[in-house]
Amino acid sequence: MSVIVIEFVTLDGIVSDPDGSAGTSAGGWAFRHGPETVAGDKFRLGSTLDEGVMLLGRTTWQLFSRIWPGRDDPFAARMNAAPKLVASRTLTDTSGWVNSRVMDGGLVDVVNGEKRDVIVIGSPSVVHALMASDLVDEYRLLTFPTILGTGHRLFPMDGPPTHLECLSAERSGAAVLTRYRRTRA
Repeated sequence: MSVIVIEFVTLDGIVSDPDGSAGTSAGGWAFRHGPETVAGDKFRLGSTLDEGVMLLGRTTWQLFSRIWPGRDDPFAARMNAAPKLVASRTLTDTSGWVNSRVMDGGLVDVVNGEKRDVIVIGSPSVVHALMASDLVDEYRLLTFPTILGTGHRLFPMDGPPTHLECLSAERSGAAVLTRYRRTRA
C-alpha cells in the first residue's frame, strides 16, 4: 500500500483554489492555461485509480461531487467508479457521488489500515495531516508557470525536512508533471 498525493501547484508551492471555486482573488490559476493542461488522466494514475481508493477532504469531495458525476468521458467513468473515502467530521450524506462514504475512524488509523493504494487529490488539510504522520509515499505534482505569493502551501514553512527522489518529469500543456518518491534514511 502506498499513499500518493495528487496536486495542482504553482511554482511557489501554492495549492489553494486552482479552479477558482473558492472565490479567492487569485483563484482559477490552473485553468487559465486551457483545458488540455488539466483534462484527463494528467497524473498518470491508470490502474492505481481502478484498484486503489481515493481519499478526499470534505471541501474537495463536495466540489468533485458536483463536477464528476455529470461527466461521461473515459477518465470520468474511472473517477466515478473508484471507491472514495471522505475525511470529515460534519458531512453525513455522500449520496451525491457514487462509491463515496465518510471515513469511519481517525485519518491516520484508516490510512494505516488500508490495504489498497490511497490516492489523495487536493485536500490540503488531509495531505498536511498525512505528512505530519510521515505517511506520504509519493507526490505527483502538476506544476503551473504561475507565482501567487500567497495562499495555502503544499509544504508548510515549518514542516520537517523531507527527502525525495525524482521519478519523472514531463511537460503537460503549459504545466510540468513531476513524480517524487519519499526516500527513507
